Amino acid sequence: MTDRHHLLVHGGTFAVVGDGGDISGVRGGSQPDGLFVRDARHLSRWQLTVDGAVPETLSPVADGDTARCVLVPRGGRQEPPAYTLFREQAVADGAFVETLRVTSNRPVPTTVRIAVTADADFTDQFELRSDHRTYVKSGAVRGREVLDDGVEFSYRRGEWLSCTTVTAEPAPDGVEETGTGARRLVWTLELEPQGFAELALRVAARPHGATAQPPVPASPAAVSDRLSALEEEFVEGVAFPTAWPELAAACARGLADLASLQVPATGPDGEELRVPAAGAPWFLTLLGRDALLTSLFALPYRPQLAAATLPALAATQATEVGPGSVAQPGKIVHEVRHGELAHFGQVPYGRYYGSVDATPLFLVLLGAYVEQTGDTALARRLETNARAAIGWMLDHSGLTSRGYLVYRADQGGLANQNWKDSPGAICWADGTRASGPVMAAGAQGYAYDALRRTAQLARTVWDDEVYAALLEQAAADLRDRFQRDFWMPEHSFPALALDGEGNQVDGLASDAGHLLWSGLLDKEYGELVGRRLVEPDFFSGWGVRTLASGQSAYHPLSYHRGSVWPHDNALITLGLARYGLHDEARTVAGALVDAATATGHRLPEVLAGYGRDTHAEPVPYPHACVRESRSAAAPLALLTAVGGA
Repeated sequence: MTDRHHLLVHGGTFAVVGDGGDISGVRGGSQPDGLFVRDARHLSRWQLTVDGAVPETLSPVADGDTARCVLVPRGGRQEPPAYTLFREQAVADGAFVETLRVTSNRPVPTTVRIAVTADADFTDQFELRSDHRTYVKSGAVRGREVLDDGVEFSYRRGEWLSCTTVTAEPAPDGVEETGTGARRLVWTLELEPQGFAELALRVAARPHGATAQPPVPASPAAVSDRLSALEEEFVEGVAFPTAWPELAAACARGLADLASLQVPATGPDGEELRVPAAGAPWFLTLLGRDALLTSLFALPYRPQLAAATLPALAATQATEVGPGSVAQPGKIVHEVRHGELAHFGQVPYGRYYGSVDATPLFLVLLGAYVEQTGDTALARRLETNARAAIGWMLDHSGLTSRGYLVYRADQGGLANQNWKDSPGAICWADGTRASGPVMAAGAQGYAYDALRRTAQLARTVWDDEVYAALLEQAAADLRDRFQRDFWMPEHSFPALALDGEGNQVDGLASDAGHLLWSGLLDKEYGELVGRRLVEPDFFSGWGVRTLASGQSAYHPLSYHRGSVWPHDNALITLGLARYGLHDEARTVAGALVDAATATGHRLPEVLAGYGRDTHAEPVPYPHACVRESRSAAAPLALLTAVGGA
């Protein structure tokens, strides 16, 4: 049987282990293998042997906040196992902890030799992606130092220094070389008849730039207690719908996941914040668009997410032009990375601004936060940032010169810079990719909403009537232009985008639902779009497809050309409700809730686009993030849109 992977997440730390709790360090695949902190692999090998052999998995790791499994020595039916191994693992901030209990099954004394082979290769996460890229790392040096109770691995490259410390209680009897760079910690355990022995292993990661190593928890049980308390705090006080228990369960699961997906960030005054990471395993970091949408979905229930996300993004707002990072004054960051390759400029993502929509979404969230909470202090504090964001939209994005927010493919970064950011996502119905400067439909809706909401802040909080009137006029003009330039009468539907020549990119796509959420379309157009989105070519039964089937560009296993995204559907559901299409909103919400129910109440990042009429269970997308903040918050958006009906 192929060894499955299991994800453990806590804040900015995650680990991926196999069915038996091992880490093999194999590269490639849909999930990276190891312990990761701040984009670096701090544990690349963690393999248990007993009496020189890999034990057999009797009870594999199950999904949960801790990894528990049961192992036995390999043998036949005629000779029952001499002992049983109970393994429990968990991650905390910058740490991995394991408790290993070895229980004798014999009526006589037994000697067992336990060994754990450990290594830390400090590989940057970008090196583990399946894109076949290689990176030169001149002058890099790895070190290994034997300690009284374990071993410390280190990695240095110029000023870059990272360490991983492995310790055990009781201390190992020895630390052996393996000939590969890994080190083997060994114990010889004398077990009484039917007796047991227990080992406590702790791994502390100290990434580059860390000022201090957080205390390592004593055991997986201690981590579990801490996570449970955090999850209960996130769920407490939310009024779940009693008439729709499946939606209630999806909301509770989503809030619990959001609790574990909070990563550290810094505000404008250096204050420490916790913000929603995009998702694990590949994006356990601050992504502007993802954090903003997550915070918007959760706003009526957990406004503290928005209260942290807004200043964190204000602190990283661009102040000057940066060609390599696609930065422009006032632009909100798309992605923040802390790894070695970003530090040395070998990937552009240290602070990368390749997003056309994070900036208007920043303004949308700020306006929505004030409207929801009545807290005007944050809007006053971030007034300069908000005006800079408006300045970017008017002066740099193309809104004034071209009439729309515009992006161009970034050779070193993203080809598309709207939410559908895979290379072929913005396309004609026949699959031809849009070329030249692109004006994506959904981003124009966000810009419209941002202008209107910021006008309201200017009038009610900043006491600037002239500025408010200017923004309102800009919003009205954008709405008129959009309906003239994007609407396709032959389809009664808006184009996915305009290309560099102003041609309508005619793919029929779910982005039209985002226009309902932002209120950009007139009522008549909005109702046409809303009803169209629940027709069979769009609606799979598990949600609205990113691209309607029947078009040559459609593929049910394409990332953005036929798949079903929960956060996309959450925006669509909110938009349907906004336009009074409540039956359609309940249809989409019900499909998502059913998909969540079929997957343990947790919505993945993305599902395949196969229809429910031929597939009684939702088909997973092969490379989806296992936990994703926008999907975790999506059930909350459904609750807002349709209530508990």
